[in-house]
Amino acid sequence: MYGSSQFDGSAAAFMGGGFMPTQTAHPPSDSSSISKNREARCLFPLTVKQISNLASNNESNFIIDGAEVNNVTIVGRVSHKEDKASEYTFLVDDGTGQIECTKWVQESLDTEQMGEILVGMYVRVHGHLRGLQGRRFLNVFSIRPVTDFNEIPGHFIECIYVHFYNTRLQGVTSQPPVANSTSIPLKGYQTAPPYQEHRGSSLRCHCPSAKHSNE
Repeated sequence: MYGSSQFDGSAAAFMGGGFMPTQTAHPPSDSSSISKNREARCLFPLTVKQISNLASNNESNFIIDGAEVNNVTIVGRVSHKEDKASEYTFLVDDGTGQIECTKWVQESLDTEQMGEILVGMYVRVHGHLRGLQGRRFLNVFSIRPVTDFNEIPGHFIECIYVHFYNTRLQGVTSQPPVANSTSIPLKGYQTAPPYQEHRGSSLRCHCPSAKHSNE
C-alpha cells in the first residue's frame, strides 16, 4: 500500500507502520517552511498522556518537543465502542489515559474495518488530532487489530525515542551532540521501512545504536 518513497527519514516518522503523505510537486522554497511542512504531515507516535499534555495556541495547532503535531498513531485497548449510522465512536486506553476516537463511515470498507474492532481488543490507530474546549480527540483514518503483541511495547519505545530525540534537538537536555552529524538528518533519523499493515507482518523496531567513546 505504501511504497518506500513515502517513508520520511525524520524522527517524527519513526512509528509502527506509519507513513507520510506523498510529497507535493512544488515544495516551498524556504528551508524552514519545508521542515515545518514535513513535521506537520508526519505521523507522530504518542501516548495518550502526551496527547493530553500537548501545548496548543488554538484547537488545531499542537506542539510537542518543539515540533508541530497534526497526525498521530497510538496503540491501546478499546474500552468502549458505539456504532452510529454515519460514524463509529470508541475509547482507546493505552495505560496512560483514554482518548475518544471517531471513525466516519464514508464507504463500505469503513464499515468492514470497524466490524473487526471489538471492545477489549488492542488496536493501532492512525488519526488526525483535534481539540475542542480543552478536550483532545482523534478523527481516525486507519484502525486495525494488533496481532503481534510485541507491537505494544514497541510503540512505547518509539514514543520514548522520538521524545528524547526531538528534545535533544531543542537543547532541552545537556547531552552533547553526536559527532557524526551526517548520520542523523535534521529533525530525525533514518530507519528501515516499517512493516506493511495489509500484510499483517509483525512490528520491526529499528533503533540506531549509540556509540560511546571515552576519548
